[in-house]
Amino acid sequence: MATFIPLISSGVAGPLGVLHLPRLWLKASLEARGKLDSRYPGCGKGFDQMTLDALGLKRDAVLAYLKDKRPTYPQFEAWIKQQPGVKLDKATVEKHNAAVRGYNHDEATRKGILGPNGIPDEGKILDAVRLNDLDSWLEFHDAVLK
Repeated sequence: MATFIPLISSGVAGPLGVLHLPRLWLKASLEARGKLDSRYPGCGKGFDQMTLDALGLKRDAVLAYLKDKRPTYPQFEAWIKQQPGVKLDKATVEKHNAAVRGYNHDEATRKGILGPNGIPDEGKILDAVRLNDLDSWLEFHDAVLK
């Protein structure tokens, strides 16, 4: 069975405007079907948990919904809007998005991503979103395009 490297960036938002939510949907949906590349968590402790916490979503409920219902992304967002206690107001979404955009990887992680990509570490690429994208793109290249 083929597995997939998730190529939706954490810097992407769907209609609700929440960064990382489309990536969370993709990874958790792939994992629920046994199709997520083993190097990726279906729902990890980083941006995934940060997104769930920011929106007031229950991890187990989200994962069960994605596994049992197999929703499209718009169906997933519609379900989120119906969840008790969900926080989708402008201030909450903006605060979450700023936290995603502002999160920087530590030096070792940064060097571990830039080096294999052949990019000198000049201190210009610090944010986790771009570094994670570079990491995923290289893994996709090596697995599929090489």
